[in-house]
Amino acid sequence: MTSAPITVTINGARKTLNVSSRITLADALRDVARLTGTHVGCEHGVCGACTVIIDGLAVRSCLMLAVQAAGSEITTVEGLANKGEFSALQASFRKHHAVQCGFCTPGILTTMHALLREEPDADEERIRDVLSGNICRCTGYVQIVEAVMEARASYSRGSAA
Repeated sequence: MTSAPITVTINGARKTLNVSSRITLADALRDVARLTGTHVGCEHGVCGACTVIIDGLAVRSCLMLAVQAAGSEITTVEGLANKGEFSALQASFRKHHAVQCGFCTPGILTTMHALLREEPDADEERIRDVLSGNICRCTGYVQIVEAVMEARASYSRGSAA
């Protein structure tokens, strides 16, 4: 297999990664960039565990080749925290006990972050609709929706970047 260097901005830091031409972005983030918060679940784009934000859009990183991300700005779950402090969304998840095993949580957090950046006043129906693309086998989603609903205010104020 051939490999090539790609330059991307991950969580605000410009990086050059030497990646195989056939490696997925999810695997490149985990194995090359050593950012293991992005989880790989179904590898078919159905479960949402691998969701990251690329150029402002929530994307399934298991369906994208790393070379396709060249030049992009990528935010992983690790990039949601600010100087080691939880983002408002992460803090709300903790407060509402919106995690159980935690496997799906990074994908849900990045998905909801992307939603709230675009639609800070998203109502419960919209949140549930977007959340339907993330599978969680441990919770009933009630705490997750409550956490997202509470975190909306911080996005409206612009403090959650």
